[in-house]
Amino acid sequence: MRTDALTISQVTSRAGVRPDTVRYYERIGLLPVPARTTGAHRRYDEEVIDRLRFIRGTQRLGLTLTEIGDLLSVRDTGVCPCEPAETMLERHLAGIEAEMARLGALRAELTSMLSGMSGETCADPLPGAWCPPACEPKGGGD
Repeated sequence: MRTDALTISQVTSRAGVRPDTVRYYERIGLLPVPARTTGAHRRYDEEVIDRLRFIRGTQRLGLTLTEIGDLLSVRDTGVCPCEPAETMLERHLAGIEAEMARLGALRAELTSMLSGMSGETCADPLPGAWCPPACEPKGGGD
């Protein structure tokens, strides 16, 4: 066993992740299976810190673990993963822009409803109603 091998505690402290996260990444193949001591304790190479930081950074950008695994596969060959990452990031950006448009439309609808709620009449959300079915609107009737 190498003397410069890191314990899981050292890895998690330096990478800013929890031990269960490291174990999970190992199980799903994002991290290589570490060497073990005779007592079955995990021992990691220094490179695992960089790999964990890469995973965290790409997660922050909204990439899924599957997408991150794909990028790591490219990166592990020694090739820069920028080309496949560009495609993924463009797709995520398009999704964010679509969600922003949806939220903008929702904001406009809520603003319109709120402005219609002031006064005696109540703006009714479509297709439902604010009041329960047994509730009669004021001033209505035959």
